[in-house]
Parts: sequence; C-alpha cells; structure tokens
Amino acid sequence: MLGVTMLLATFLIQYERKKGVQSSGVMLNFWLITIVCATVTFRSKILHALNEPASVNVFKYTTFYIYYTMLLISLILACFSDRPPLFSQAVRDSNPCPESGASFLSRITFWWITGLMVTGYKRPLEEKDLWSLNTEDKSQRVVPQLVCRWDQECNKVKRPVDKTLYSPKRSAREEKKDGQPIEESEILLTKTLQKTGDPSLFCALCRTFGPYFLVSSLYKIIHDILMFVGPEILRLLIQFVNDSSAPDWHGYFYTTLLFVCTCVQTLILQKYFHVCFVTGMRLRTAIVGAVYRKALVITNAARRTSTVGEIVNLMSVDAQRFMDLITYINMIWSAPLQVILALYFLWQNLGPSVLAGIAVMVLMVPLNAVIAMKTKTYQVAQMKSKDNRIKLMNEVLNGIKVLKLYAWELAFKDKVSAIRESELRVLKKTAYLGAVSTFTWVCAPFLVALSTFAVYVLVDEHNILDAQKAFVSLALFNILRFPLNMLPMVISSMVQASVSMKRLRVFLSHEELDEDNVERPAISSSPDSIRIVDGAFSWSKDDSPTLKRINVCIPEGALVAVVGHVGSGKSSLLSALLGEMQKQEGYVSIKGSVAYVPQQAWIQNATLKDNILFGRDAKDSWYQKVVEACALLPDLEILPGGDSTEIGEKGVNLSGGQKQRVSVARAVYCSCAVYLLDDPLSAVDAHVGKHIFEKVIGPQGLLQGRTRVLVTHGLSFLPQVDLILVMVDGEITEMGSYTELLGRQGAFAEFLHTYTNTEQEEVEESVAEEGGEAEDEKGKSEEAPRKGLENGGPAAMLGQSLNSLNTAGTGKTPQKTEPNDVAASKKTKSADAARLTEADKANTGRVKLSVFWEYMKAIGLPLSIFSVFLFFCHHLSSLGSNYWLSLWTDDPVINNTQPNREMRLGVYGALGISQGIAVFCYSVAVSVGGILASRYLHQTMLYNVLRSPMSFFERTPSGNLVNRFAKETDTIDSVIPSIIKMFMGSMFNVLGSCAVILIATPLVAIIIPPLGLFYFFVQRFYVASSRQLKRLESVSRSPVYTHFNETLLGTSVIRAFGEQQRFITESDGRVDHNQKAYFPSIVANRWLAVRLEFVGNCIVTFAALFAVMARDSLSPGIMGLSISYALQVTASLNWLVRMSSELETNIVAVEKVKEYGDTEKEAEWRLEHSTLPAGWPTAGHIEIHNFGLRYREDLELAISDISVNIEGGEKVGIVGRTGAGKSSLTLGLFRIIEAAQGEIRIDGVNVAELGLHELRSRITIIPQDPVLFSGSLRMNLDPFDGYTDEDVWRALELAHLKNFVSGLPDKLNHECSEGGENLSLGQRQLVCLARALLRKTKILVLDEATAAVDLETDNLIQSTIRTQFEDCTVLTIAHRLNTIMDYTRVLVLDKGQMAEFDSPSNLIAKKGIFYKMAKDSGLV
Repeated sequence: MLGVTMLLATFLIQYERKKGVQSSGVMLNFWLITIVCATVTFRSKILHALNEPASVNVFKYTTFYIYYTMLLISLILACFSDRPPLFSQAVRDSNPCPESGASFLSRITFWWITGLMVTGYKRPLEEKDLWSLNTEDKSQRVVPQLVCRWDQECNKVKRPVDKTLYSPKRSAREEKKDGQPIEESEILLTKTLQKTGDPSLFCALCRTFGPYFLVSSLYKIIHDILMFVGPEILRLLIQFVNDSSAPDWHGYFYTTLLFVCTCVQTLILQKYFHVCFVTGMRLRTAIVGAVYRKALVITNAARRTSTVGEIVNLMSVDAQRFMDLITYINMIWSAPLQVILALYFLWQNLGPSVLAGIAVMVLMVPLNAVIAMKTKTYQVAQMKSKDNRIKLMNEVLNGIKVLKLYAWELAFKDKVSAIRESELRVLKKTAYLGAVSTFTWVCAPFLVALSTFAVYVLVDEHNILDAQKAFVSLALFNILRFPLNMLPMVISSMVQASVSMKRLRVFLSHEELDEDNVERPAISSSPDSIRIVDGAFSWSKDDSPTLKRINVCIPEGALVAVVGHVGSGKSSLLSALLGEMQKQEGYVSIKGSVAYVPQQAWIQNATLKDNILFGRDAKDSWYQKVVEACALLPDLEILPGGDSTEIGEKGVNLSGGQKQRVSVARAVYCSCAVYLLDDPLSAVDAHVGKHIFEKVIGPQGLLQGRTRVLVTHGLSFLPQVDLILVMVDGEITEMGSYTELLGRQGAFAEFLHTYTNTEQEEVEESVAEEGGEAEDEKGKSEEAPRKGLENGGPAAMLGQSLNSLNTAGTGKTPQKTEPNDVAASKKTKSADAARLTEADKANTGRVKLSVFWEYMKAIGLPLSIFSVFLFFCHHLSSLGSNYWLSLWTDDPVINNTQPNREMRLGVYGALGISQGIAVFCYSVAVSVGGILASRYLHQTMLYNVLRSPMSFFERTPSGNLVNRFAKETDTIDSVIPSIIKMFMGSMFNVLGSCAVILIATPLVAIIIPPLGLFYFFVQRFYVASSRQLKRLESVSRSPVYTHFNETLLGTSVIRAFGEQQRFITESDGRVDHNQKAYFPSIVANRWLAVRLEFVGNCIVTFAALFAVMARDSLSPGIMGLSISYALQVTASLNWLVRMSSELETNIVAVEKVKEYGDTEKEAEWRLEHSTLPAGWPTAGHIEIHNFGLRYREDLELAISDISVNIEGGEKVGIVGRTGAGKSSLTLGLFRIIEAAQGEIRIDGVNVAELGLHELRSRITIIPQDPVLFSGSLRMNLDPFDGYTDEDVWRALELAHLKNFVSGLPDKLNHECSEGGENLSLGQRQLVCLARALLRKTKILVLDEATAAVDLETDNLIQSTIRTQFEDCTVLTIAHRLNTIMDYTRVLVLDKGQMAEFDSPSNLIAKKGIFYKMAKDSGLV
C-alpha cells in the first residue's frame, strides 16, 4: 500500500514539474498528513523499544527511521518554491508581481507581499515600488473579453428587417461627351437589424468573469461548514469540565483541534476574499474600458441624452458599485446555508422551542426588506440631486471667470446650496431608516435568544437551562447573526448594482455611428475627392433633416469655400462629410485620409508639441515648417517652456487664437488628402489670418494640391478659391467661382454687396467668425480661453494665465519677419516653467489627529460625547445580560427544576431591551451628527472655492475640484458616519470580550499583553503601507477621469483623424496604472487579516487551554461565557482593524475638503462699512495713475507705468500687438489681478479700497467668450432676479433677440443646455450683450466682443452700443480696427507700456504704431 502511494506521489511531482508548477499545495498537504500518521507509529516504536528491548527487529526499525527522516526532508522541501522551469517565457518585466513565483505556504498566508510592506513601513511607498499587474488583470486582456461577450449578447436580440435604399450607380458604358458618366439609380434591398429586446449585460458579465469566480464559491462552502466546528467543540469542552472522570488529554486534544480548525478556517476565508476582490478589480477594468470604447462611437443624438458628468459617473460610481457587490454576492446562497445548518444544531440542542426563535427571525425579514426598498427610493433621489449638483459645479468651475467678472458668485452659491439642502433632506430620512435597521439587526440575535430560552424554560418545568445548552446555543445564535445581517445588505447592494447595471446597459446599447454614412472608395476609382448625391442629413434618426437636397462634387486638390449666415448649416455640412450626422438618404464618399479643424479648437492637456504631433512620429524639418506656416513661432517665444510648455485642460493657458492655430497645425502636420476646416480663421486677427491663408490654406500654401473645404466669413479670401458654396437654411443655393457668382446677381452677390458697400475696408480684413449651428458644438464644451497673447485671438480675455507673459514685459514684440529659431529659444526656457497644472498630491504619513478633531467640531462636541456615552451604555447592558445568563445556568437544580427562573428571565429581558434602546439612540445620534458635519464642510468648501482668485483655477485642474465636490463629499455624506458606528461597535466588543475572558480565567492576563502588542505592531505596520497605497490609488484615479472627460469633448476630432485606437490604449494604460496601486492594497488587507485572525485564534486557544487547566475551580457557566466570547473575538478584531484603517483612509476626505480653506483668497466681496453712494459711478470718469501689475510674485510686471485720464462718456479703443498687455489692463480694472503699483480711480474713488462685488457689479464687461449656464434664459440674464420681466424683454429687444426668444415655446424660461450648446455662438454673444444692456452701468468694457459673429450681427451690436451706451464710458479692446475708427481716443499699448494715446485721426497723422496697424488692416 505504502509503495503504491509513494509511486503515485512521484508521478504527481513529475507531472506538476512538466506543467511548470513552482510550488504544489497537493504535495505539501500529502507530506504533512503522511508525517502526522508516521509520528504515531514512531512514538509507539520508541516506547516498544524502551519497554521490551529484546523483541526489536533492528532492520525494520532502521528502515522506518530512515523513512521518517526522508519524510521530514520532503516536507521541509515542499515548503519552498522551485525555480521557474527553463522552458517558461522570459519575463521582461522590471518589477514583476512576486505572487506567481511564491511557494504554496507563502501564497496561503500571503507572505509574498511582506517585502512591499517592509518598504512601506520604512518610508512612504512611491510609484516605483509598485509591481506590474499580472497579465490576466491587464486591460488589454480583460476588456476585449467583455466587449466580445457583450457584442454576442447584442447580436442575439437583433432580428433582420428588410429596408429599401436608393443608391446612385455609375454605368461604365454610356459616358457623355465630356467623359462624365451618366447618373443612374438602383433600388437596393438591404437587411437592417432591428432590436427585439434588451441585451443582457448580466449574462455578458457572468460569461466573462463567472468561471474564475466559481472557485470562490468552493472556498465559501468549506468555510461555512468549518464555522460550525467551534460551537461543537465548545459543547465537548463544557461536557469535559462537567465530567470530572474524563482524562486530561481529552481537554488538550479538544483545544488543539479548536486551534487547527480556526486556523484552516482563516486561511480558506482569506483565499476566498482574495478571489472575490481580484474578480471585482477585473470587473471594474472591463467596465471602464467598455464605457470608454463605447463613448468613442456613439452618435451625437445619443451623446445628447447624457451629460459628460453622467457618463463619467458610469465609470466612477457605477463601476465601483459592482466592485463592492462582488465580495458579497456569494452570500445569496451562503447565508441560507448557514441559517439551515445553525438551525439543525440548535434543534438538536434545544428541541422544538427553537421554532420561537425562528418565528422572530422570520418576522424580522419583511421589516428589513421594507427598509431596504425605502432606502433604495431615497438613494435614487439622492443620486439625482448629486448629479444635478455636480453638473452645476462643473459649469460654475468652467465659467468661473464670467461669474467673477459679473460678481455672480453668490447667486450660484445659493443655487448649489439649494440642491445640496434637498440632498441632505433625503440623507436625513435615510439616516432614520438606517437607525431602525441597525436597531433590528443588533437586537435580532438577542430577541431570538430571549424568545427561545423563554419558551424552552416555560413550556416544561423539567427543562433545565444548563451551561452546555445556553452557551452552545448562544454561539450558534452569534453565527446566525452574520448571515441575517448580511442578507439585507447584500440585497440592497444588489439593488444598487442593478440600477447601475441598467444605466450601463442603456449606455452600452446606445446607437453607434454608422460606418457606412460615408463611403471610402479606392484611390483610383474616381476623379472626385468628395461627392454627395441627394444627401439629407439629421442629427438623429428621428429628427427632421438639418441639411436637405445636398449635391456636391469636389475634384481632387480643389479649394472650396462655404459661406452663409449664422446657423445656415455650414458646420453641419462638414459634420455630414465626417460621418457624424445620420444620413437619411443619398450617398456620400470621401477619398483618402481626412483632417479636421473644428470651429472650437479642442486642445489636450499635454505639451504644445504633443498637441501638434497628435500621436504621429516627430519629423523635425516638417514640424518646423508647419509651426512657422501656422504663425506659432512668436507664441513659442512667449510661452515659458517653448513647445514643451504644458497646456492646461481645454487649453486654458492659450488664447483663443493660439488654440485655433495649434488646431490648424495639428491638421497640417498629419498631412492628409482631404482637409475640412471649420472657420479656423475667425479666432485670429487680420494679419495672422492672412498669413495662415497664404502659407497654409491658400493656392500657394503648404496644403496646395490637397482638397480643402473651408467654412469662412473672410470675404477677402473668396476671390482666391476654386469653388464657393452658398448655404441658406441647410440647403446649398448656389455654387460656382467668385466671378461666376458675382455675375449671377443671386443671393451671393447680394450678400457681398451689402457688406462691401457698408464697409469697404472689411473686404480687406474681415475675419469675422460665425457662430455655427448649435449642433456643431455637440460634444465640445465651451471654455473661456484664459489668455490673450493674440492680437487677433478672441484672446484678450481675463485671467491671464501664469507666466504666459513673462516675456511681455521685457521681450521683443515678435515680428513676422524675424527668422526665429525655435530650438534656441527652447534651451533657455526652464523646464518647470513649462508645468502648469498641479497634479493631485498624495499626502504622506499618518492622518493627523487634528483632522478627527476638525470632524468632531463639525459635528458639535456635545453630540460627539453623547454618542460615545450611548455606545458605552449599549455594551455594558450587553455584557450584563450575558453575565446574568451564566449565573442563571449555574443555579442549583432542585427536584429537576430551577426555582427562581421567572425572575432570571425577567431581568435577562429587561437588560436586552435597554440594550436595544441604546442602539437606536446612538445610531440616530451618529447619523444626524454626520449630516450636520457634512453640511458644514460642504458649505465652507464651496465658499472657499468661490472666494479663490482666478490664478487658483488656472493652476488647479477642474477634475481635482470636481472630485472634491463629488467623491470626497459623498464619502463624508454616507461613508464616514457608518464607519464610525462600526468602529466604535467593534472596539467596545473587543474590550468587552477581553474583560469577560479575564474575569473567567485570570491566567489569560499573561497572554493578552504580548498578543495585544503583536496586534498593535501588525496594525501599525499594515496601516503605514495601506494608507499610502490608498493615496497612490486615488491620485492615479483622477487621470483616468480627466482623460475620459477630455476624450468626450474631442470625440469628433479623434474620429476624424482616426486616432481611436491610440486613445483607447492611452485610457487602458491609465486604468492599469490605477489598478497597479489597487491590487497591492487588496493583498495587504488579506495579509493583515491572516495575521490578525491568528491573534484571535490564539486568544480562543488560550482561553480554552487555561479553562481546561483550571477545570476543578471553574463553574461550567463562567467557562461557557468565556469561550463563547473568545469565539467572537476573532471577528471583532478583524473588523476593528479593517474599520480603523477604513476610518483613517476615509477621514482623508475631510482633510482634502478642508485644504481649500488654507489657499489664498481674493479681497473681501463686500466691505462692512461701505461709504459708496448708491448710484456710483455717476460720471464714469476713469483715472489710471502709474498703473502696473504682474501675474505671479516671481514674474516681472506685465504692464507698467500706465497713466491715462478718461473723461466720463468717452469712447476709448485699446489696441496693441500680441502680448502688449491689452487684456491685463481690463484684468486690473476688475481686480481679477491686483495692482502691483499705482492705482485706478473711478469717479475719484480708488477701486482698490472697494469690496470686489461693489466694484464688479457697478461696471459691466461683455467678455470675449460668451459663457452660458444651464438653466433658464432668464436666469442667465438676471440670476439675482433683480429686474422685472419688462426690463428683460426690453434688453432682449435691444440685443435683437426678441424675435428669437418670443418664437421659443417657453419664452424666457427656455432651458439652455450645458454651456448654452443649444444656441448658436452668435446668439450666445447677443445674450451677453443683453446682460450688459440689462445692467446698464456707466462703464462698459468690450473685450473683442464681436469676433464670434458674422458681419451683420456685428453691425447690429456696434450700432446698439453706440445708441444705448451713448452717455457711458466705453473701453473696447479691438482686434478689428474699423470698429474703433470713430472713437474719441485710442490707447496704443506696446510691450506692457503706453505707446500712444490720442484720437484716431491724430494717430494716423503721426505715422506711429497705430498707423502701421491700420495700414496692415487696409484702413489707410
């Protein structure tokens, strides 16, 4: 028999080596069991030899001892891991995960992570210490599996339907004389798929992750069965104490058995959790990847159904929900299993009276179910408020500059607070429900025990409650408590996950863009580069077509201009060519690769160079050519880090013109066959526009010989194009060359003449911009360009960012003619000057106690102390009731009955009920306290953020701020209070248990201190690494969302360039990077749990051991009490550490929310004792005296020594080249940036002595970028509700919006979408004009307010300003000089100083800088 076994073992070893197993669990266990069995023989052989030395068979004995030694050696060898086999693939990883090479023992005890923990204990962990992910956890492995399964699910529910399509067909035979084939049509029958039902995301997830997850179920079953060994051994131990004739070794044997069982149970449970968490991690990776891939292909109509915020939530919140659920989902079958087993053992113990206890439990279930359902409805409501709040915050942060300029912060603070209050009301209801459910589940086990014991004792007076029955039952009831508590939790967690599942399913089943919207014919097939035949296009399947009857043929290499009024569908035409619109009928084809420049430049948060290269290989000579042609050289001079300057989110530190030129450069660099340019010249000033047209777009530009479609308003370029398409209301009314169209005397000629007559000079330099159809901005968010480096950008708007102007004070004004060497300028720029945004920093070290103190203060000290007191009461009464029970069981039995059992029962019940009341009270107290704290913290954070100066918003990525308002606030709202409850609960549990064990067996006092020390050390050791891992994880989480946000805004550009794959890879990389920090933190949890449960198991063993030793002096009741408490210790200890580290990691949210309290703030909004007269300023007289300002402490002055005196009612133009400091002046006037020298007085009052709101609300600006907020139109005009409806209508009428608004179904209550995307750019600009007309102050600042509108609208605005603001002082920063030629005076700035200041006619006579500029613009 032995020989066969050994042979089998040998074969197994060889087989596993072949398979490349480095350490075998099977073999280790085999050797262990063999040696245990051999030890028995070994002992008896030695005893035999000692007692009867004569009968010893030397040969047999010797061979047995040799065999025994060999077994020992085998066992020891099996404990270590082999080297990886020679045939395995070489690992090219710099820092691979040690798990795969670890030995079996190291794996089950998670010893392999100790190296990382030691590092983390010595110094805070950093990026470089983290291991790479295992291949099976990486995105490129996990995501495709899910996507593939999901596609299979989607295909299951589609059924084909026949549909007819009209398609033009080329006939090869009949050609007309000019070689153009005749059009013929054919009817195509196509099969399209129609959905019959919803595809099941659940099935897809199960099929992807099910198999690996099933392993965990096996572990769970073994663990559940082992749980019931504890109470059984307890029964045997009590029996042993009662029976004085039992030999001693029985007691020691039971104790050892108890130890072994608890240890095996620990190892199996931790293995189970490990499998669960890894599955959860993969699940999150897969969901994030799938959502990202989907976001790149959904149609515009689908994109409109959910805001950016909601889609980002799918990634952050919903993916997280699944991760949380996975760890518990097995409880669905495991809880009933545990309950059934527990009831079986209880029945054996107490007989039918168990039914009373069961009845109580059954009654509890519906109660908990009702609570869970209610909680769910509240949760949905809370999620909704939260979504709204984050959406509003997002907009506030995006439009913060406008809020500051208009002094509107308080109005928006109130709007956010209103949403927040409704959210807190829901939270409060949830808190009360939570208190009820806590009450039921803390009291359920007690009520069950009480009812069972009462029935047992009262049914028959011969039923005696002895120690064995009482404490074994109690231990079983304690086991019961866990599944019963978990079930409601699991159910509510499943409910949440099902809500998330539905949201994900809806998003993943959105319509995708049809690949066939645009045909891509072979290069040789036809001479036409672009063809549209009878095209009709709409934004979504159900809309009426936006573009109809479109027929276009564009030969290769042609330069085509598209012109028309605002909203005539010019940008939509380009979208149709890109395949972004739904093709309702007709045929579109484009030959070759496509490059696209959107109307609003989309800039990534990367270096300037990366923005231009856009993932292509760097070719230096071509790159230099492109940069020069796009007029970017002067900007590279000015930017602090040359072309390696980091550009902020959405291009915050570039001016509008620079963004647009970078966008053009990106398109030119990738050298494609077809260029679609959506009005790229609108955002740049005249001479730059001319330069770009000549060098890039025009007949002699870099793009000559490529097909170019240019949407434009620049009439001066039209004579040079090959073909002009004139669009009116979504149709092409005329096409032809410039001369042809003029000859036809049609709409085009009319369009041209109106402008040429009124403004002869416009033809020379008009580069007005059109405010494309609302639809063109689908997906592009509006973000005020924060920087004016651009004489012609809609640049000059406020918040000059950073160092952008550090050369403006000293540097030379870049002239077009200078040969600039980019490389030379690059070397001189310092590297850190190129950095802009500050990444979220990971704090290191322990969370300071001051943070807990802050939190307690936020709750209120009396309430905090009261809560702790209630906890104490609860645990005292709980201990009391159990101690009373042990006294009861020790009552002497007289004639088979216990005499005073009614009294015993009554006191037991009373103690239990007082326990329940305490629970309810502390639960309510903690939850309400948490809500008070979270209200206070959110309010202060909101106020602090709004009080921050502009420079703060340029430095801090909006992602970080949104994260504070979303994730951290959510943590403070719902996570921290519940963690505090559990933490306090488990802490008192542990203390209570130790006290009881000490009373029962005082000897344990020797053991508890060393165990406590070990426990404490392990805990600190773990927390050091765990906290840092958690921080690294949360810091690496932000970039995932930032990148996703960015992608959503630029989907059309990414698709046009065909760069989807690169962006997907980038996103996957960021997710993996995040999971790299998450994986060690899960393993660290397991590591900790194994070690702590070991401490717990030791306590149980020692309690049992000392009880066995002192069995003569112990009463069975006390012993039962002591061991049943010891059995609970393990769970409580485990929970205590988990909670204390959770508390530490989550309280960080408070720290993060508080940190904005310490950043710099603006001056006060309103001064206490303001002496301002009510109507100030009455005259509008501005004196600027020796004024200068700088952007940051360490930079030189951006403008200096400006002294100007402007009389009330004057109209002054401010002009100057790029970087001359025009916008800096307005920034100084509004005190967005405080003065560094000199002062500005308005009507004799020094503006520096006013409150900011007093100043900003009394002067008006029409900013360069029209920012609208989602909300009613009325709210956008007058957020404080300070004007009557008549006033508002009058302002709209003067702004030429009255007809448009009265045509809307909701009139003034028309809902503007996020960023005002459902109005065209021109209309938004007019809304800003209406705001100014409504406020009607004595001083008006125009910041190139007309760059975004067509010439007609421009004339309207200019005339309105001339009539309505006749008696006001008007300062205009002008890029188009013709608008200011009739002003009283013009201020010319150069290099941050005043160069000239006089009337336009005098300045032209002087032949200075102004004359040069006027000449460039063709005005003289």
